[in-house]
Amino acid sequence: MTPLHFAPLQGYTEAPYRDAHASVFGGIDTYYTPFVRIERGEFRRKDTRDIEPENNHVAHLVPQLIASDVEKAKTILALFIEKGYREVSINLGCPFPILAKRHNGSGMLPYPEEVKALLAIVEQHPEIRFSVKMRLGWENPEECLALAPLLNDVPLEHIALHARLGKQQYKGEVDLDAFAAFADVCQKPLIYNGDLLTVEDIQQIEKRFPQLAGIMIGRGLLANPALAMEYKTGVSLSPEELREKLRTLHAAVYARYEEQLQGGDEQLLHKIKPFWDYLEPALDRKVWKAIHKSGSLNKYQAAVRLV
Repeated sequence: MTPLHFAPLQGYTEAPYRDAHASVFGGIDTYYTPFVRIERGEFRRKDTRDIEPENNHVAHLVPQLIASDVEKAKTILALFIEKGYREVSINLGCPFPILAKRHNGSGMLPYPEEVKALLAIVEQHPEIRFSVKMRLGWENPEECLALAPLLNDVPLEHIALHARLGKQQYKGEVDLDAFAAFADVCQKPLIYNGDLLTVEDIQQIEKRFPQLAGIMIGRGLLANPALAMEYKTGVSLSPEELREKLRTLHAAVYARYEEQLQGGDEQLLHKIKPFWDYLEPALDRKVWKAIHKSGSLNKYQAAVRLV
């Protein structure tokens, strides 16, 4: 059975969610932290808190870094090493324009020399197992093909490829033909990522690309946290079983954020509401709207009780 990886999504898949998902649903072989970056010369506190070993209890966790040059990457890597990590994901896939225009994430893909300079960190730290998460390119899928020889020359554990361009963000269709073209020239273990919402979607990708080393799912797991479990077990949850597990998942995430955050009800409300962003199809429309319109914790909790 193909190993499943839970793709990191900023603002959604932080430690409270990862731990709760592994406990309530499971089915995931590897979880990843949202990327750690340097902002105004220092780490963001929420990033360092998210990678603290004592805050993480999943069986296999890989921290991710994003950087526009190797010096910043080394600074982040030093933090990971200090925390005891020996496996690291390098982000070459983030499509957010504010970062991409500064040659972070997928914004670096049109510049092979910059990618080569960044990936020098892999050769310099043979004690660390590195992987890369990337897209087909920023502007066109020829960019990943141009990078293939460079990537093949670097000792990477795997490459996780989201079958979209950076400029698409999450819009439009995935390009399976472009993914196939990269797969033909990639000499590293390859993981597919992009638009997997059902067990059938996963199986279709497995059928087309039987050589895959793994499958990475992000938004599909936020929309149906049971997806990996259903794939692994071959058993689908009933709507009521799913709702019950969603309540348990939410209660666990809520409790962690309530304990962790010190900014009062407004901060907690702001942090917990995104839990439901991708779950709209699984909920009654009125309940979903009531959750998102709630302006206080009391109203929010009353709406959640209707799930």
